[in-house]
Amino acid sequence: MNSLKIKILLSVFALAAFLSSPAQVGNDEVLMTIAGKRIYVSEFLNIYQKNNIKGETIDKKSLEEYLDLFINFKLKVKQAEELGLDTIATFRNELNGYREQLAKPYFTDEATLNRLIQEAYEREKNDLRASHIFFRLKPDASPADTLAAYKSAMAAREKLMKGASFEQVAVEFSEDPSAKDREATQQHPFLKGNKGDLGFFAVFDMVYAFENGAWNTEVGNVSMPVHTEYGYHLIKVTAKRPALGKVTVAHIFLTIPKNATAEDSARIKKRMDSVYTKLTSGAAWDDLVKTYSDDKGSAAKGGVLPAFGVNRMVPEFVEAIYSLNSVGDYTKPILTTYGWHIVKLIDRKTQKPFEEDKIELKQRVMKDNRGDQTREVVIARIRKEYGVTENKEALKAFYGVVTDSIFFGKWKASEADKLTGMIFKIGNMSILQKEFADYLAATQRKQEKLNIPVYVDKMYAAFVDESLLKWENSQLEQKYPEFKALMGEYRDGILLFDLTDQRVWSKAVKDTVGLQAFYQKNKMNYKWDTRLDASIYTIKDPNVVQKVRNFIKSGLSDKDLLKEINVDSLQKLTIETAKFSRKENKLIDSIAWTPGLTADIIQQGSTVFVNVRKVLKPEVKELNDARGLITADYQNYLEKEWIESLKAKYPVEVNKDVLAKIK
Repeated sequence: MNSLKIKILLSVFALAAFLSSPAQVGNDEVLMTIAGKRIYVSEFLNIYQKNNIKGETIDKKSLEEYLDLFINFKLKVKQAEELGLDTIATFRNELNGYREQLAKPYFTDEATLNRLIQEAYEREKNDLRASHIFFRLKPDASPADTLAAYKSAMAAREKLMKGASFEQVAVEFSEDPSAKDREATQQHPFLKGNKGDLGFFAVFDMVYAFENGAWNTEVGNVSMPVHTEYGYHLIKVTAKRPALGKVTVAHIFLTIPKNATAEDSARIKKRMDSVYTKLTSGAAWDDLVKTYSDDKGSAAKGGVLPAFGVNRMVPEFVEAIYSLNSVGDYTKPILTTYGWHIVKLIDRKTQKPFEEDKIELKQRVMKDNRGDQTREVVIARIRKEYGVTENKEALKAFYGVVTDSIFFGKWKASEADKLTGMIFKIGNMSILQKEFADYLAATQRKQEKLNIPVYVDKMYAAFVDESLLKWENSQLEQKYPEFKALMGEYRDGILLFDLTDQRVWSKAVKDTVGLQAFYQKNKMNYKWDTRLDASIYTIKDPNVVQKVRNFIKSGLSDKDLLKEINVDSLQKLTIETAKFSRKENKLIDSIAWTPGLTADIIQQGSTVFVNVRKVLKPEVKELNDARGLITADYQNYLEKEWIESLKAKYPVEVNKDVLAKIK
């Protein structure tokens, strides 16, 4: 259900007047009963006060008008429930969908989220260039393996602190294959190693733990070992620049073949210098691109490349773009691993003000793994609030029943049928081993084999977290009265919308027989006022004005008149013929409503006059002339009849004493 539908739902029982905060009335007092069901003051005021404007006073008439609307609303909901509309699948799915959306704020820690958004915005102001030395860890690494990797990282760092070159240590120690030169094979040519250099990157370009390590390290310094999901990293920040943003550039490119000799490279460099000289001497950029550039894909578009961020190009290419301050500026020839380039700035989108950037940053934070922090804070709060008692022996029992088949997606929960004990408790609610077995079976997937105890422990931790969140979700209505009230409004609103659509809105459109009968009974309410049967003639060529007038006087039809005047497809004459009402056309309102031709009027260089054929007396409109208005009135009629039948069917009793207290 979209936001428009919700607005319609709430507007059905919206109040025209508003209420100041009531005093002297208990929210748990019964305000009324409808078909024996008690309606409390709290429910009535909860909806009523949504439209409250502080300082507005309330009078008896406005309250009673609202009370009548509220009763009508509740009568419709009562019938919807009696018809079982609240039990059908479409209703339950729609309500559950809305509950899921309404519950989200209760599972997000706003303080943590706002901190992460602000942090991302500050980091968005700069780009970093960094190198790393990588020490790999498997997902199922044991504590011993983890410690060994950490010690290796610290040994490498000690070398760096004693003055060893970062590049040399990266080639010697790093388990990132790109750090070292890779000899040519049948699959790929010779690849020169980057010696740990990762180039430039911006916020969100790296996993959050790595990003944190880089942004918390000063330029020129080497971090302590940074632990990510892949292993440990030593990070050296080599440059920090104001953010490049999103850029569009064009380039002239001369490639250097992989097997080029020193002479070949020198010749290509000399050719690029010649192109640059031509450019600085006034030669057209597009002409030079078409004549010289080896990038034929971009050459047809003036050398323009798709827009990119700082991490999408090799460092030398990006480094050159930083020097371009204005659109149209271009670089001197620059050398990359691909060849020689001259780069021209086409467009650059820089950071927006915080308030404009905030919504997009929030979305990126929540999609990024840093968004898990808000969830972790909520889980910690739930764990503290309810308390969790864990049975570690019950968990260890799974080490013997979970087999490698789980890494092929073939493990069955029945393997753990003998495990029937409690594995942990949330407050007073026990979670059984069987439930964990079902979770393992439902979440298994094909993946690399892991150490079974490590895998089981990892899945158990996730299972506990999910169980805590599910438990909290089940308690929302009890813990938060405002959530319970809002869910009640959505529930009743959806029921009301669906039933009203059946009984009033769609019925009025589909019930053509009923609509026709309603029209026949009330057609005197739908009348035309006095109208003018006339044609407006607009003539662009002043030489044919008299000719047009003569044809009209001769009785020539408008259709034939257009054929006579608009020869050779020239639109010298246009004609607007209609039955005009007052305030429908300014020209018609300005003339005398008497039959005959008016005088010429000059408008925007054209000659205009009107042929008044007849003044039409007021008459009844046909159904199709006012179908929209008649349909709306028919809907109001159906609504009124429906309400009357509901009031006759369901007894309503209002506690006048309680109502008086609200006043």
